[in-house]
Amino acid sequence: MEDKDKLSNPQVTIQTIQKYGFQFQKRYGQNFLIDDHVIRKILRAAEITREDIVVEIGPGIGTLTQYLAEAAGKVYAVEIDDKLLPILADTLSSYDNVEVIHQDILKCDLRQLVGEGKTCKIVANLPYYITTPIIMGLLEGHVPAESITVMVQKEVAERMAAEPGSKTYGALSLAVQYYAETYLAANVPLNCFMPRPAVGSAVIRLTRREQPPVEVKDDRWMFRLIRASFNERRKTLVNGLRNEPSLGISKEEAEAALTKMGLPLTVRGETLSLAQFGELADLLMK
Repeated sequence: MEDKDKLSNPQVTIQTIQKYGFQFQKRYGQNFLIDDHVIRKILRAAEITREDIVVEIGPGIGTLTQYLAEAAGKVYAVEIDDKLLPILADTLSSYDNVEVIHQDILKCDLRQLVGEGKTCKIVANLPYYITTPIIMGLLEGHVPAESITVMVQKEVAERMAAEPGSKTYGALSLAVQYYAETYLAANVPLNCFMPRPAVGSAVIRLTRREQPPVEVKDDRWMFRLIRASFNERRKTLVNGLRNEPSLGISKEEAEAALTKMGLPLTVRGETLSLAQFGELADLLMK
């Protein structure tokens, strides 16, 4: 299919929406891409080849899906909105390597979908209201994905890739970087979508690590400490840990651990690296 006939052409998108009388659903955070340059940046970032199985989350009317179908061996497009199914059947009718799955991605068994022993690459223009639950669900669920390349709110992408000490560094940065290497591929202007979103967007690729970058006795315990450390950013790490009653850590225990690590007692959580949080978690393990 020529580019002028694809949904990345705004006129084709408008015609398709009008043809089916489609109404954008705020609850699904629907903003459709209408820029082929951005789509090609997503494909390059995801490094899609004909050998790949791709799982696309939220294909919408099939804009990105058309390009994925031409680049990949097989595409599973997982869509939750049943009103989009007849549109997808139309816009993807010329591609025999695409299968539309009507399901909530948070309830979808990707291992069963792509086949036992096989891996996939996940690509998505994610609804911003549910970005974090979807990404953390994929990472923590150990789905068989080599990488996750997603369009997300620019601020969220920056938080995922943030380094210690920066304003955007936080619990999400540490959680994502524990499971994956991050690569900010592109910033995306508001006018690349229909309708225009209220905030800027960015494309980020998360390449799954074969092994976490730090070894800890209990990663769940480490992330409980991390969340407590960022609950009150203006407070010292000692106070953040002490003020979270579920941890059961006294001021003296926290100070002793920091001293053993060679850190000042006034240090804040936002300055600690993932390796330092791992060391702290093991020292404070109950």
